[in-house]
Parts: sequence; C-alpha cells; structure tokens
Amino acid sequence: MAFTDKQIQCVDCGKEFTFSAAEQEFFAQKGYTNEPKRCLPCRQNRKAEKGGNGGSRGSLQKYPAVCAQCGKETEVPFEPDRADPFIAAPAIVR
Repeated sequence: MAFTDKQIQCVDCGKEFTFSAAEQEFFAQKGYTNEPKRCLPCRQNRKAEKGGNGGSRGSLQKYPAVCAQCGKETEVPFEPDRADPFIAAPAIVR
C-alpha cells in the first residue's frame, strides 16, 4: 500500500501537522489503527505532564522510609505503611 503525506489538525492547539507517509507506514507495521490526534509539541507536552519522560519519573513524590530488613534510610514512591513488613515508616519526631 502506498502512503502519502496527510495534513491533520491537532486537537490541543488547533494547528495543522503532517502525518508523513513514513509515519503512516510505521503505524501500519505496528498495527496501530488510529491516526495521531496531536502534533509533536503537544504530544511531548502531554507526555511530560503525565510524567512519561522516558522512564525517569523525577517529578514523582518520594516519601522517607527505613528498610525493615537492613535499617537503611531511603525514599519510596508511595507513603509507607507501618503494616508493610518490608518497609518501616520513619518515626515521627514532634
């Protein structure tokens, strides 16, 4: 099947962007049935807002914790629960 460049309007910013023949071929090879709805800058912004920056989740909130097995202080991406047998919540100092 021969693909040709196609103009699509971005649902976020309203600007037109090109869905190239090469991109269409890639989508077809991957089995994707939907065309992109957003231009590249809007896709990148949306991905950054969701924290999907290539596996590095730097903006994710971290909580202090102490390993229940070795006692080492660390940070975890969830609020520790004292009932968790592997992670002890740090003592609250008042």
